[in-house]
Amino acid sequence: MSVNRRQFDCLVIGGGHAGLEAALAASRMGVKTLMATLSMETIGQMSCNPAIGGVGKGQLVKEIDALGGEMGLAADATGIQFRQLNASKGQAVRSSRCQSDRKRYKLYMQRVVAAQKNLSVTAQQVTQLLIEGHGVVGVRTASGEDIRARTVVITTGTFLRGRIHVGESITPGGRVGEPAAYSLADSLESLGLPLLSFKTGTPPRLDGRTIDFSRMARQDSDEHPIPFSFRTKQLPTELLPCWITRTSRETHDIIRSSLHLSPMYSGRIQSTGVRYCPSIEDKIVKFSDKGSHHVFLEPEGLDTDEYYPNGISTGLPAEVQLRMVHSIAGLEEAVMVRPGYSIEHGVVPPTELRLSLETKKIGKLFLAGQINGTTGYEEAAAQGLIAGINAARRVKGEGPFVLGRHEAYIGVLIDDLVTKGTEEPYRMFTSRVEHRLIVREDNADRRLCRYGNELGLLSDDDYRSVNRKYDAIERELTHLRTTRVAPGTPLDDELVKAGSAPLRQSTLLSDVLKRPGVSYQMIAPYDGDLKNFPREVIGQVEYEIKYEGYIERQSRIVDRFRNLENIKIPADLDYDALSGLSREVREKLKRFAPVSLGQANRISGMTPAAVSFLMVYLRKRSLEKTRAATEPKD
Repeated sequence: MSVNRRQFDCLVIGGGHAGLEAALAASRMGVKTLMATLSMETIGQMSCNPAIGGVGKGQLVKEIDALGGEMGLAADATGIQFRQLNASKGQAVRSSRCQSDRKRYKLYMQRVVAAQKNLSVTAQQVTQLLIEGHGVVGVRTASGEDIRARTVVITTGTFLRGRIHVGESITPGGRVGEPAAYSLADSLESLGLPLLSFKTGTPPRLDGRTIDFSRMARQDSDEHPIPFSFRTKQLPTELLPCWITRTSRETHDIIRSSLHLSPMYSGRIQSTGVRYCPSIEDKIVKFSDKGSHHVFLEPEGLDTDEYYPNGISTGLPAEVQLRMVHSIAGLEEAVMVRPGYSIEHGVVPPTELRLSLETKKIGKLFLAGQINGTTGYEEAAAQGLIAGINAARRVKGEGPFVLGRHEAYIGVLIDDLVTKGTEEPYRMFTSRVEHRLIVREDNADRRLCRYGNELGLLSDDDYRSVNRKYDAIERELTHLRTTRVAPGTPLDDELVKAGSAPLRQSTLLSDVLKRPGVSYQMIAPYDGDLKNFPREVIGQVEYEIKYEGYIERQSRIVDRFRNLENIKIPADLDYDALSGLSREVREKLKRFAPVSLGQANRISGMTPAAVSFLMVYLRKRSLEKTRAATEPKD
């Protein structure tokens, strides 16, 4: 990981989840890349909970993997528990999650970085951006060194003006024991990029040897876990359980009596916190009718006794945290290894970005991760991957790579941020995705592997493997839709057992499978051509048949949606000359600079009348240009 001091094509600031994906993507696309991080030892560090995936987040990891990113492979290689959430619900909302070995995850990523061609690493703090004209040309470090770069990707996580709160104590830092990035924040503001402040937090860590697990509910890994990566051949076999307990009335009384010591409620923190992963103080205040809240005891790894009590994130004083912990069933004698804390950090409003994640004001400068107002490893990694791809394409003189809302959760994530902005830390959910019947976790490889291969991030062999899989699925679907089964076979008995009626006439296998309570595996023994597919593939076949009508309907909606996306808005369009638009609408269009009519339609405050006017104007303009180009010249 030696540093080459000559000019770099891409310089990535930060070695967290966003920085890793950005640096790996750019270097794998053949551009000379430098990662600048505070410490080699913290590359790939899981700053908060030792887990990857979750509701809406597992989809992001699968998509990162399909595009050729690294997070899914790392999660599979270092996982110590694997579960599919919402498994009893439809395929559209199922999400994978794993507990990771914190130390092994970090070491895995460091090995990948060390072995990556075109990628160098320097342990230096970047303090200033170097600008020429309207674009970035490099950075200056704390040691005074200038490093030239054709593109720069900033992935500072919680380090940008980070302030750590434990009770009344306030310490500058991006993580405990690590300095905050204040000079870089000042540099961004001096260049016209405003900074907001968001808040997140983490719970105390506990010594597992002092926890009474007999008083808790055990939660094991799935019996047949599904990998995050389609490239993973085998998952680890050494797995650990999680444990579930609950806060008590005493817990809530301790917290209520200490709210004046909480930085969130004493006024020391004015920043906006995470709505969907609140501190325990927030839970007690905002959900005062609840008598208790779940606490998930998550192991930190195979080689440590440390546990992460998910659900009690807090910034209360350490002595109050200990009393709170001891009031929870099974934790009466628990030893606190280190206290939890709240942290404020700087955020650039994501409306300052293009869909490529390049800033509008400063050319060749890209932002990814928590600096854009998101929360979570998966959201950060997804942005990092797209920023790294687009930085590399900028170097090569190629156009931006942008995923649509109809193509990927990543497309929804970035479009939401850039088009709507966010007033609180943004977290991905399945409910944010309007086309989730066809944009699912199980078909991420089908949707996105073509892009990964075209970008040079996914090998030809891996791409061919995905194509073979879906060719087999298509053949199976065709077989089900064209093959009939006659009444009077043992299948009738199975249907009756499932609460369904026996067949009265020759029926298509697909129609049998559409019946409630009937599964692919139930009908397979009665048709010799049905295959013994892996469980996740069988799930896809079942889903495509059972939800066929809904999928077709949503596909038609997507086609109509794409018509708006295909109407491009020229970058030089003079909105002030469009008198048919209100002043408010013109100001919004100038501020957000949408690239398509579809994106303009999603800007808050845009009216159907304004969209219709803009559509007519753009079509008229296009016709006039076409006519001018075809008219004979004198």
